[in-house]
Amino acid sequence: MKRLNRWISAVLLMASASTFAAEAPSALATRLLDQLDAAQYSAAEAMFSAEMKAAVPADKLKAVWESLPAQMGAAGKRGDAQISEADGYRIVVIPLDYANGHLQARIVLDKDDKVAGFLVQPAAPPAAAAPAADASFIEQPFSVPIGADGKNSLPATLALPKGKGPFPAVVLVHGSGPQDRDETTGPNRPFLDIARGLAAQGIAVLRYEKRTHARPQDFTGAFSIDDETTDDAVSAVTALANTTGIDPKHLYVLGHSQGGMLAGRIAKASGDKLAGLILLAAPVRPILDILAEQNRYLVNLDGNISAEEQTHLDALDAAIATVRRDPTATLMNLPGSFWQQLEQVDPVADVRNSGLPVLLLQGGRDFQVVDAEWQLWKKGLQGERYRFHHYPALNHLGITSNGKGGMAEYEQAGHVDAALINDIASWIKAQ
Repeated sequence: MKRLNRWISAVLLMASASTFAAEAPSALATRLLDQLDAAQYSAAEAMFSAEMKAAVPADKLKAVWESLPAQMGAAGKRGDAQISEADGYRIVVIPLDYANGHLQARIVLDKDDKVAGFLVQPAAPPAAAAPAADASFIEQPFSVPIGADGKNSLPATLALPKGKGPFPAVVLVHGSGPQDRDETTGPNRPFLDIARGLAAQGIAVLRYEKRTHARPQDFTGAFSIDDETTDDAVSAVTALANTTGIDPKHLYVLGHSQGGMLAGRIAKASGDKLAGLILLAAPVRPILDILAEQNRYLVNLDGNISAEEQTHLDALDAAIATVRRDPTATLMNLPGSFWQQLEQVDPVADVRNSGLPVLLLQGGRDFQVVDAEWQLWKKGLQGERYRFHHYPALNHLGITSNGKGGMAEYEQAGHVDAALINDIASWIKAQ
């Protein structure tokens, strides 16, 4: 598990496709996994759409699939397939058991029975219990329109206080990688905690499925940070502003990790719709530098870097150098152009130029976004419109942790700190 990192939390293989005509999706998905397990990578590639073949040829597929046991231990049994449909695609999700954890394969099929998207990600925990009947808020389904024509959408949930509005409202923007609406990490759901905690205090909260999670088929070749994050966040803000019961003059974005890094960019693209920004565990320095640091930290948790681990670090350094100069290269299945654009972001300047009030939140036990980032925010943002809260016992998810920080702590169930949620609510009510 030491080589897994939270910046890119899953193996993401993506391609585009069109609408479908029904055929047995579970059998197709099972056949693909059987071929991968049998090391029949050329046969697996033959099941791909043309776009998928170009994005993920057999040799790349082999490298990805064979990396999983190295990270997760020996492969075990598979679970039963779950099948759904969305915007003209069939989506098959199959649980995958490994000795050291549980993953799930998410396979997207097009109208020609070709694999148009393939995602391996941490397995989702059981669904969260619904709010109690006597809770001071309700949760209702919501859709975030996406794309130039708005014909497609991202599934979402709106936590809405009971009583007479209009209510101030927050849009939650995820960290990096494919994320669901709760930003599920092991047994933890930080966005669910934040949404319900704020809704109980009279603040509506919208959380949505990140597009790389809900629609991996939308990504092929080169794509931008706006395709991956900014545009959908802006669409969510716009949709929320037009929702009954919401005060359009009191809309806020809460960005976590990479979402916080892009909060100023989201504000600029949202025009004058936002009343403030909330940044939780947001990085400042070049993202690829942080990625390299995270990997070195994780492999050295036991106080020793083996020859194999050093080879991994050297390969990562070489790959980082390559994507920095070559926009067509890839790193973690993301194009070099994406990494280059992300590194050009100046989060402090973007937030400063937004002209908005800003609340910044940081955990003292965060091994991913470390104190160096926090100090850069404090140095770069000075004035009455900025408020800073530091929580010595909290990790990257805003959850209390102990011991030396590492990936294992994300497998320990917890909840976002109540004091952090209360600080957010108090700040919003003061605006």
